Amino acid sequence: MLSFLNKQEKGWVGIDIGSSSVKLVALSKRGKNLALDSYSVVPLPASAVIDSSVQDVGQVSEAIEKAVKLCSSSLKNAVTAVPSSAVISKKIELSSAFTEFELEDQIKLEADRFIPYPLDEVALDFEVLGPVENSTAEMNEIMLVACRRDDVEQREDAINGAGLKCEVVDVDRFSIERAYPLVLAEAATGSELVGLVDIGASTLTLNVFKNGEIVYNREQAFGGNDLSNVIHQQSGMPIAEVEHQLRSGELSEEILQTLVIPFRSTVSQQVSRALQFFYSSGPHNELSKLYLLGGTATIGGLADQLQAEVGVITETANPFVSMAVDSKINPSRLERDAPTLVKACGLALRCFEQ
Repeated sequence: MLSFLNKQEKGWVGIDIGSSSVKLVALSKRGKNLALDSYSVVPLPASAVIDSSVQDVGQVSEAIEKAVKLCSSSLKNAVTAVPSSAVISKKIELSSAFTEFELEDQIKLEADRFIPYPLDEVALDFEVLGPVENSTAEMNEIMLVACRRDDVEQREDAINGAGLKCEVVDVDRFSIERAYPLVLAEAATGSELVGLVDIGASTLTLNVFKNGEIVYNREQAFGGNDLSNVIHQQSGMPIAEVEHQLRSGELSEEILQTLVIPFRSTVSQQVSRALQFFYSSGPHNELSKLYLLGGTATIGGLADQLQAEVGVITETANPFVSMAVDSKINPSRLERDAPTLVKACGLALRCFEQ
């Protein structure tokens, strides 16, 4: 057996730094087959990340370090992401005749025209997407991405402070696009529209996909923190314990009936509202399917209630269905946690593109 032809390729750790927790996913690849080696979810103090901005690098580093220990992972390289709301992206067209160094200079000139910050305060990157279709001149289409340098450096410092090396700071929108094919239960046709609703701790984001790319994105202020805070106030449980019991399904029947189920209806209303904004934004076909991700997506019965209310087949997202899963991972726990790990999974996939 020539087993070395199927040599296992270890990847980077994907680290999703959210408002309420750090999610870590470690993948490996054997040939074309992906495997989930380990994952962990570690809560963050309420003051660590506010409005998607890292406020306390030390607290985030501690959470990442704990997450790595829980994974028993020997990996030392990591990739994380800044939130899409902190990023300015724009497609531009430039001559394909530019050399690499000339292209970088032209990119800076173009960026200076639409970025509302001094360029020395901005982290800037670009990718050549390819020739412009139906163009008489030899032009390349280029995706330009920029955000405040502080947003990048805070995340790099948090990861490096945990004993890892931050190889790449991505954009969370790109990580969802990367994970999207793994989430789909079956391949979508070219004309189909598929929605991914990310319901996090403080924001709800609707991404609509067509042909594997996001064609619509909208973020609104709403998330699971509202439920966690209410349970905390009425039960006296620490927030970290509330969120643990929400994830593990250990909440009492009384709390479920009086707080969780009414909140589930509120979530349905918010998702329905996001879909109404999408349909009113232009002439669109109906969505063929809706996937729920993020911590709030794990509320029991939410997918069924949404499907009944919006009339679209709705499932919780699980990017690990087609992967081999390490025997140390509890299958039922993974199924429960999978919707919260979509971004971290998409980040972990980043290194296999190199």
